[in-house]
Amino acid sequence: MNTVHPSRTLFLSPRVTATGHALAAAAHRRGMATRTLPTWRVPQDALDAVGPSLYAGPLFADAVAADLGLGLLEADEDWLARLPCELVGRRVEFTTLAEARGLRRPAFVKPPNDKSFPARVYPDGSGLPGPDAVDDDAPVLVSDIVAFAVEYRLFLLDGEVVTGSRYAARGDLDVAPLDGDPAAGEVRDFARRLFAPGVPELPGAVVVDVGRTADGWAVVEANAAWASGHYACDADAALDVVLRAAAPLAGWGPRDRRFLRPAVSVVR
Repeated sequence: MNTVHPSRTLFLSPRVTATGHALAAAAHRRGMATRTLPTWRVPQDALDAVGPSLYAGPLFADAVAADLGLGLLEADEDWLARLPCELVGRRVEFTTLAEARGLRRPAFVKPPNDKSFPARVYPDGSGLPGPDAVDDDAPVLVSDIVAFAVEYRLFLLDGEVVTGSRYAARGDLDVAPLDGDPAAGEVRDFARRLFAPGVPELPGAVVVDVGRTADGWAVVEANAAWASGHYACDADAALDVVLRAAAPLAGWGPRDRRFLRPAVSVVR
């Protein structure tokens, strides 16, 4: 794909990651402008940037998106919990942090679309952050614990895998491009099932992690493309997805508008 976008500007957060550098290099190859924002305030001379886009973490994105005039795509918070069992391979509940604190069993608990507390296995709900740290009504996903033999990151555009990477094997970091991986065909076949009739919808540009358990293939989670590491994915193809997932607010059509991340009030 590697669409040319010379009239776009890619903004990066102050702490540029390896993926940020890779996306910036891909943008430069297209003749795009890139700019690292030095603070959580958008400089006056950046407010009129042509065709802004953004690669950053959720907190930084919340701080600058409105000033840049950006809309940011993300999956519905309860998307994983609404998937049929044959796609998710385990019990997943969408609830509040207050309810999750009452857990009396081990579970994998995570915020759906941000990093307000660590996503990990908790022995029970007592180890979750208290109301002094995270609000009681904060949404969370509570999952049964499963072991993934191998996990892959997929950058998806309009239901198609445009690039992918293995990132873990048996719980350890294990990075390699999807192309050439022995399971590449199975991974792509499974990804297509996420867009079958009756399956909860995803945004037109999104990242989905999938993995193989003892019972077969399953979705690990969905992630915002504008905040996802690319591992060994092709940076040019990943950039296509990022540019679509973080784009000027005025340009969104009805199909994806409902997937825009809610604007937040930022106190600086």
